[in-house]
Amino acid sequence: MNTSKNVLGGPLLACSYAPLTGFYRTGCCETGPDDLGRHVVCVRVNAEFLAFSRSVGNDLSTPRPEYRFAGLKPGDRWCLCALRWREAWEAGVAPPVVLESTHESALRIVDLDTLKAHAFGTAAGSRD
Repeated sequence: MNTSKNVLGGPLLACSYAPLTGFYRTGCCETGPDDLGRHVVCVRVNAEFLAFSRSVGNDLSTPRPEYRFAGLKPGDRWCLCALRWREAWEAGVAPPVVLESTHESALRIVDLDTLKAHAFGTAAGSRD
């Protein structure tokens, strides 16, 4: 049973099972000592962010069958590295964040008010 907390202090909810995400591929943005990238921010990717990510060397939209990765498309949810999210935010292209599915350790990299300002889902209404 997952006892991790989200950035709102509640239980960490799943981010996505299709595509299957998370550093441990559990569907949750859980983290541990071997997750050096801290894949803890659950986002709903959009075309603008995917283009940005590709431009900085992390192509998330191209399928990689050798890793059983179909590639992301706009609307998919994904556990993103906290530093990558902050980098996208600083560039003005941060994807919406699913707060209930974002691990509390993301708060070491990005403050809660900033995450809330980019919230998607039930905690924020519905933001695209």
